Amino acid sequence: MAPPRRIVIIGGVAAGMSTATRLRRLDEHAEIVVLERSGYVSFANCGLAYHVGGIIPERDDLLLQTPERLGARFRLDVRVNSEVTGIDPAARTVTVHGEAMAYDELVIATGAAPIIPPIPGANYLLPLRSIEDTDRLSAAVDALPPGAPAVVAGGGYIGLELIENLVRRGLSVTLVQRNDHVLTLDPELAVLVEDRIRESGVDLRLGETLSEVTDDSVTLDDGTIIAAAVAMAAIGVRAESALAVAAGIRTGPTGAIIVDSQHRTSAPHIWAVGDVAEKVSAIDGVARPLMLAGPANRDGRYLADALAGADGTSRPALGTAILELFGLTIASFGMTEATADRPVRIIHTHPASHATYYPGSETMTIKLVVDAATDLVLGAQIIGGAGVDKRIDVLATAASAGLTASALADLELAYAPQYGSAKDPINMLGYIARNRRGGQGRSIQWHELAEELEAGALLVDVRTPGEFASGAIPSAVNVSLDELRNRVHELGAGRIIVHCQVGQRGHTAANLLTHLGFDAVNLDGGYLTWLAGERSSQPQPLGTR
Repeated sequence: MAPPRRIVIIGGVAAGMSTATRLRRLDEHAEIVVLERSGYVSFANCGLAYHVGGIIPERDDLLLQTPERLGARFRLDVRVNSEVTGIDPAARTVTVHGEAMAYDELVIATGAAPIIPPIPGANYLLPLRSIEDTDRLSAAVDALPPGAPAVVAGGGYIGLELIENLVRRGLSVTLVQRNDHVLTLDPELAVLVEDRIRESGVDLRLGETLSEVTDDSVTLDDGTIIAAAVAMAAIGVRAESALAVAAGIRTGPTGAIIVDSQHRTSAPHIWAVGDVAEKVSAIDGVARPLMLAGPANRDGRYLADALAGADGTSRPALGTAILELFGLTIASFGMTEATADRPVRIIHTHPASHATYYPGSETMTIKLVVDAATDLVLGAQIIGGAGVDKRIDVLATAASAGLTASALADLELAYAPQYGSAKDPINMLGYIARNRRGGQGRSIQWHELAEELEAGALLVDVRTPGEFASGAIPSAVNVSLDELRNRVHELGAGRIIVHCQVGQRGHTAANLLTHLGFDAVNLDGGYLTWLAGERSSQPQPLGTR
């Protein structure tokens, strides 16, 4: 009998271990060897910051499997502290501990490494990617007294998770973000997150980078020196593809490995999966890195199917992500308005999480990006509290299934006043999209208002006098919706922009005026969206310290 195939997997966390365990379920006879550089496999890297913050108090809870358990249950040969230093595609060997190990098929699942800026003192910056990183950071934080200064560089998901958990530990935290806003949200949504960061006591420095780090301070590029008893790097990650590059395997412009739909690389018998490999976007069809645990685990299963001779075709990804920050839930997928590569229709809404007559409802801010030509959902961003996770998952499912934005109106969603509304926020998005697609409910965006006013348009605020008095857009004329029919003679004959608080009354007003012969459009998302947008484009204050 021929010897069993030896399948060697480099990397034993999400994608690598998903591949190994799925493959064993499909093939009992293969020899499966997992080589992991660190001392741990199959750990919960999405929970690392929460262990530092004490929410997950037991370190061992992060260790989902051990080499021993994986060996007993799946007959996997899992070797930790085993760094692969070279790949020879011609000989079909990898070098580990200075010796060549043969393979029949090789899977590269080396993940991604934290980016450490090339600045003086960069060795003082602590990353957070592995259990070893977590141990170092936890030890550093444990040694600090309450109120000690901490600096986090990077305003992405890991950086925001870190600042929340450091605040929870009682430290005085500064967040340094090189971009003008945190995360990859459009500015009128990002500013809502930044408000919460400042309200929580964090000194937020936008548009700044580190130029030097010492054992007790960081220096920003504008020369500002900030005390830092501990400093962390969370400015991003890049694919750990050095082994592939050295072996002549093709990589893309970001350094991630180029793979086909079954995760084959350019070298025969070598596959790549997870953060180290490019992933095709379901929105624009472009292959780029996608550093998310869900797709990495899913693609490990697809790759195992392909290795077993089944249909292991990997589906494109939306990039659906969610984060909890100081009680705020932030979720998104797909394109933003800023990254859209085609004409789009934008919809802003500010719905309640459930029926407002039932106690405890919370306001959400939703932004939907819709393809103007096809009406397909290209992306969404949601910020709020309860109910955000449910809505982003429904929208992501709709986009994955190829539903149009208008079709959201027809979805039958579970309703009780504790959970939603008879007209769910998802359905409302569909109603608005259907109106826009049919040429009803014309609108403009907050960033287009200034140009409209400069061209001579009249801005009419259709909220109540009390709402108008509490805050209004400069130059707006207040004519409440209930009085509008009787006061149209005051509006003149030119173009009219109407708005309310969140857009719904404005839509009614714009329709009314259009039927009466006026050239009227609604300000999408109303006063709340305009206010957030205006604040996002203004210089922001430093933090509260």
